[in-house]
Amino acid sequence: MARIEQRTGSLVAAGTGVIAVTYGLVRFGYGLHLPTLVSEFGLPAAVAGAIAAGSFAGYCAAALLAQWLITLGHPRRTLWTACALATVGSLVTAAAWSSGSLAVGVVVAGSAAGAASPALVTAVASTVHAATADRAQAVVNSGTGVGVVVGGLLAAALAGQWRLLWVGFAVAAVSVTWWADQRTTWPTGPAAPRAGASRPWADLAALRPSLLAAVLAGAGSAAVWTFGRDLLTTTGGMPATTTALLWSVLGGAGILGASSGDLVHRLGPHLAWAATAVVMAAATAVLVVLPDLVPLAALALAAFGGSYVALSGVLIVCAARITPHRAAGSTAILFVALTTGQALGAATLGALADATSPAVSFLSAAALILLSSVAAARRPSDLVPAPARESR
Repeated sequence: MARIEQRTGSLVAAGTGVIAVTYGLVRFGYGLHLPTLVSEFGLPAAVAGAIAAGSFAGYCAAALLAQWLITLGHPRRTLWTACALATVGSLVTAAAWSSGSLAVGVVVAGSAAGAASPALVTAVASTVHAATADRAQAVVNSGTGVGVVVGGLLAAALAGQWRLLWVGFAVAAVSVTWWADQRTTWPTGPAAPRAGASRPWADLAALRPSLLAAVLAGAGSAAVWTFGRDLLTTTGGMPATTTALLWSVLGGAGILGASSGDLVHRLGPHLAWAATAVVMAAATAVLVVLPDLVPLAALALAAFGGSYVALSGVLIVCAARITPHRAAGSTAILFVALTTGQALGAATLGALADATSPAVSFLSAAALILLSSVAAARRPSDLVPAPARESR
């Protein structure tokens, strides 16, 4: 028993590391380094937003590929696919010589997270005891915050050395993937569907309220993840070191997302979503209204980071509850919806900022996040599975 618990703890730690690299360092590292990239490559807001949108779109493509691989019984191969994308993309980004090559690196690297999440959902489900699986999934998911903290601290300590940092991201991707692979009891062969398990299209119907809510929240969240640090640097006039440390505050609060599993148990999926969405929208609005006040910016970023990771954790738990027979597939679908929203939001909000102002762009983003809670409230009963329908 002690050996099983030790293996479970090691997997959770390793999985958290994989999420930290693929999400916190690689996927959201573009937004962290955007002020430097804008200066070095001369990127207008619309182009910067388009590159971010490409990264989010790459995530969606990787998530769909991951779902296909897992359906065929290859979750381990899916994990290493995520590693390959993160490694190659990071190295191309580090060597970027033009805005075009930068875009290629960022898109490839950002897609890695799309394969990592479904692979780790399967890894946790096949290795961790069912009684603690929800909590383990939430802890692994909170690795986003860990990665954002580390990324911010590294950017502050190694200001101007962004190319070296991206090389380090590639090395870290290989290391944590190997660790997670070694600690996982991988299922053998394709998972046999349970009797009475619904077909994919039936799953989509059950997930519909969550899908719409995820798209809207994703679109709104793109403002902070893509343009947040640049806003504080340009509009707020804060020093680069200060904004890098503030980025770490965002990530540190995101680690609290590990409690999202407990939040769903206490409030239920709909109320948990509404609570996190309201906090995230308020944080987005406050950040743009007073971007030159460090304490207020720190508070807003902390609120945003914690609520965003908790919100994505709610999606994971909802997927497992609504379709326990296809938890990994449903997680991929919901995260594709979240990231599709981020792709649309990054491109649209970047263009809106160029056409109007950052304030209009960020306030529009806050409105979209609030709308996501309305969308989820349309049929809250769909967010909770009907136990009677699940055959064992």
